Amino acid sequence: MSKENLGTALVTGASSGIGATYAERLAKRGYDLILVARDLGRLNEASARLSAAHSVKVDVLQADLTVAEDVRKVEKQIREDAAVTLVVNNAGIGYGLKLLDSDVDALDRLIALNITAVNRLAVAAAQTFAPRGKGAIINIASVVAIVPELFNGTYSATKSYVLSLTQSLNAELAERGVKVQAVMPGLTRTEIFERAGGSVDDLDPKMVMEATDMVDAALAGFDQGELITIPSLPDPADWQALDAARGVLGPNLSHDKPAARYGIR
Repeated sequence: MSKENLGTALVTGASSGIGATYAERLAKRGYDLILVARDLGRLNEASARLSAAHSVKVDVLQADLTVAEDVRKVEKQIREDAAVTLVVNNAGIGYGLKLLDSDVDALDRLIALNITAVNRLAVAAAQTFAPRGKGAIINIASVVAIVPELFNGTYSATKSYVLSLTQSLNAELAERGVKVQAVMPGLTRTEIFERAGGSVDDLDPKMVMEATDMVDAALAGFDQGELITIPSLPDPADWQALDAARGVLGPNLSHDKPAARYGIR
């Protein structure tokens, strides 16, 4: 689309890291912006910087997406603002401890942000964009969605949820003119590690991607029409093979009798 009709991109978690990078890249493309995050000071700084640098309109919406009332405030913006054409569901938190060492209340907060808020905003966007026959939803997942054994089980499960949600939404929206993408980064240099009680500097630097590179690759995948984008994956055939394996299982996932191998007559 030309810059004149790109519309407005609403980006959650826009005050730092991946979300801030999305905001900058989308402003550069010509999108007006609605920046969503808890830190109003950072949001205002970003608004002033981006509007001056790219001559776009930048509004801020302070919200804590672990709080139901704030989630509904953002949802209302998506449903009622006709200018919104793209929702980037980026806000999320990590959790570095093993499940056996985890604080269950902290895991509840993680689920509230990584699942409940993401689900509500994605569904609001889908229900709003589908009748218009246009719009796009970008959901930030993680590679741990497909290798959950490598990380905290609840965190991995939240990202599996985002992947499944995106695939299911695409099945409903593909013929309605609404574009959907799940981005599955590996380790990315952001503040999420410090917030989870660790440090990105403790990780193998060959495995850690800069947020700018990650977002640039994700947007390239978006432009190419990818449903699933894994920024570090050299050969997309590897993902396609995994996805095709699901199709092989399909015909045998539901029958009226147990499989013969269980010996039940």
